[in-house]
This record gives sequence, C-alpha cells and structure tokens, in this order.
Amino acid sequence: MTTMTTLFGGLAAVLVLYVVGGWFRALSPALRALLAGLVPLLGYFVLIIGRWPGLDVAAIHISVFLAAALVLFAWTQFRQRSAGRMHWAPKLLTAFFVGLVFLNATLLYIATNGLPGPVASWWLGGDGKPVYSGFSGVVSHGQAAAKAVSSELSEAHRESLIGWQVELNGLDREGPTRALEVRVRDRTGLPVERVQGELRVSRPGAPTPAVTLPLSAAEAGVYIGSLTLPGGGRWLAELRLSEGGKLRYHSTQELVMP
Repeated sequence: MTTMTTLFGGLAAVLVLYVVGGWFRALSPALRALLAGLVPLLGYFVLIIGRWPGLDVAAIHISVFLAAALVLFAWTQFRQRSAGRMHWAPKLLTAFFVGLVFLNATLLYIATNGLPGPVASWWLGGDGKPVYSGFSGVVSHGQAAAKAVSSELSEAHRESLIGWQVELNGLDREGPTRALEVRVRDRTGLPVERVQGELRVSRPGAPTPAVTLPLSAAEAGVYIGSLTLPGGGRWLAELRLSEGGKLRYHSTQELVMP
C-alpha cells in the first residue's frame, strides 16, 4: 500500500467518521472531531507495524489527519453560531489545510519518484541526458564511514579473488511482481552449487530493507525467486550470495517502478 493511498484514504475516513458521528446527538462536535482524527491515525499505525515508513512520512499523516478533524470542527462551530455568510477565519483555515495536503502530497511524490522527466530536464538541465531528482540517501561522515569504506574495499578484493561470474535476470521487468533468476559460475565457467542467496530491497537511505527475498536453487548454479515490490518509486536491490555462511558476492542495483 502506497503512501498516497494511506494519506488520502485516511482523509476520506476522517470525513466519514465525522459525518457518522453526527448521527449520535450525545457526541459533542469536539469529541466527534477528536474521534474522527484519532481512529484513522490509530489504524494507520497498526498498518505500518513491521514496515516503518520513516518519521517524516508518519508525521505528515499525523498532521494531515488531525488538521482535517480541526477544519471539520471549525465548520460545525460556525454553522451552529451563524446562519449568514461565512467568516473569513474558517475560509482561511480551510484554504491553509487544502494547501497543506497538496504540498505534503507533492513532497512525498518527489521524494519517492523524483520530478517528472520533462520538469526535471527543464528545471535542472542535463544537456539531453536523463536527470534523476529522487532522494538518493545520505552518507554519514567520520570514523564509522571510513571503516565502512575500508570494509567495502576489502570485500571487493575478496570477490575478485573468488572470481564468480554472476548473472541476474528479471530485475528490470515491468510490474510490481518480477520473476528473478540468478546464474552463478566460477572463473572457469562451471556452475557453483550450494550457494545461499537473497535479495534485499530498500529505499535509498533507509537503514533496513523493506523486502528480503531468499533465493532457492532450481538447478546447478541457478537460483530463483519472485520479487514483489511494496510500492512505486525508487528502490535499491542488493544481491547477496554466501557460501558456507560467508558472504562471497554482493552487488546493488537501482530499480524504478512508476
């Protein structure tokens, strides 16, 4: 389920709950607004258990759901106190809320998908080359980063000594579900058996993978699996191959799903 679905689906739930709450006269408008904002928010928190989207995405849902409930409460209060033309204050509050929703939705889209191609080329340039404007993640600096670089170089050296020839097919296919096939050969071209393989898929900059797909052996030197991407946007797919409990090969590839 994508962020856009949960965001606008939650907004619809806030509106429906507030309207349904009006059928119960014992509920005050303030309590109706509180329940209409909190119930979809609690449902969203239950939905993201085990797949944390990040504090920024969760904060956007909190602000939008509660702001929607506040706007509905303000409208109800105005209608109860006046039968004339609407005061400018509720109009300003509504305009601010609508602008907030579209601004948050736009920022979420750009963060996960980047700017549309023509807009990115016009705004950022590129000299006729593709322009990638999605968030590419962050790299920490300091002693820990230096150790990570040293470890990466050592691992690359070990992989070059092993000399495995790895071919990954199916990752660039279209659609959310992709059948994968990994062929592993040694430096002489013979298939490598008894390899433990997995594919980790994560957002750029995310500390933990969103999907971890184990690969099963189909025949000598061939390992397969079916990958289902949890949403659109940009993803990093890391292929890890181990032998005897030791990591022997790994590579990372970027995926883009509309």
